[in-house]
Amino acid sequence: MNKLTIFIDMDGVLANFDKAANEHPDNGTKGFRPDLTLDFSKFELMPGAKEAVNELLEMGHDLFIATTPPWNHPSAWGQKRHWVEKNFPALKRKMFLTHRKDLLLGDILIDDSKWRGQPDFKGQWFHFGKNGMDWKYVVETIRSIMAVDKTWIKQSNPSKKSDFLPHNLRKNKNADVSPGGYILDN
Repeated sequence: MNKLTIFIDMDGVLANFDKAANEHPDNGTKGFRPDLTLDFSKFELMPGAKEAVNELLEMGHDLFIATTPPWNHPSAWGQKRHWVEKNFPALKRKMFLTHRKDLLLGDILIDDSKWRGQPDFKGQWFHFGKNGMDWKYVVETIRSIMAVDKTWIKQSNPSKKSDFLPHNLRKNKNADVSPGGYILDN
């Protein structure tokens, strides 16, 4: 395997949604809905996001942005596209707008939410922001996965690349797991 297909969420992973919401003049007022009010094209980058995306691209991985625009804020859809073009021009035509991230086909999904099918993503879901999962951790984990590339074993009847799991990073849903959802074989 030379490269992974990686989907990256926008709000809270690449773009600092929380900072924009906290700085909005209506923050704290009754009925304030940042998802329906904010201009998504104006968000700041999350710390480390630009560098991490550049590193993943330099590693040769195929990156896509998978973002869920607010249904009742249609202008946010274009705002997100403009934000991506400004901050990640290499990904401007590699963007999915979806409310069902479990339908994406890839190896890794980096997302801070669990409400749009992320736990049912067929590859590996990196729950960004939880248990120390920051950009440094994400890049180092992906680098480690690629380092053990030659030791990956084939599961029975694989249907896609994510059916190949490294022997020491098999996901076990019944065990105590690391932030990335993995346990080490003993």
